[in-house]
Amino acid sequence: MTTYGLLVFEDAEELDFAGPWEVFTASAMLRDQGDEAFLIAERTDPVRCAKGMRVVPDRTLEDHPKLDVLLVPGGRGARETQLHNTAVTGWIAKTAEQADWVASVCTGAFLLHAAGPAKGRRVATHWSSEDTLEAQGDVTVVRDARYVVDGNLVTSQGVSAGIDMALWLIGRIHGRDHARAVRRYIQYEPAPPYLADEPG
Repeated sequence: MTTYGLLVFEDAEELDFAGPWEVFTASAMLRDQGDEAFLIAERTDPVRCAKGMRVVPDRTLEDHPKLDVLLVPGGRGARETQLHNTAVTGWIAKTAEQADWVASVCTGAFLLHAAGPAKGRRVATHWSSEDTLEAQGDVTVVRDARYVVDGNLVTSQGVSAGIDMALWLIGRIHGRDHARAVRRYIQYEPAPPYLADEPG
């Protein structure tokens, strides 16, 4: 049985946690081994995310089972308000010590840095925040990888990159064939109509 805890907070970027949530819960369904995923927040109140989506946490920081995987999303809340929320950063530090894997998407790396798990490590974050994170010191920002693995820490670039990271993670935990089955189930075969770096 694998337990996944996905932290949510005001102004979290929706796809940062919803993408991995889809991967983790599809994995749980295909495995049928009692795996569980939880949205965890400081309180039980609905959380309004960066683009206005409201989500209702399943558990609080003080009430959740032991997590095998801790995931921290990014968004404005991660790089602003939550950085100074010692309840959240303290919980991340404590929970990360007990988890098998610690992960972040986008600017969630800022919270992992503030809480401690990303200090002295190689990490990825959103392209627009790489310089800012590197300026924090005691961290190596990798700029050319969708996700970066450093020991039991796995961090990804922005937003959609979290899906790639989550697929890699379940492949590491449950095997590549299982990860391929999950990828097929969620029909994750990116073929964007416009390339980000093409002119006009």
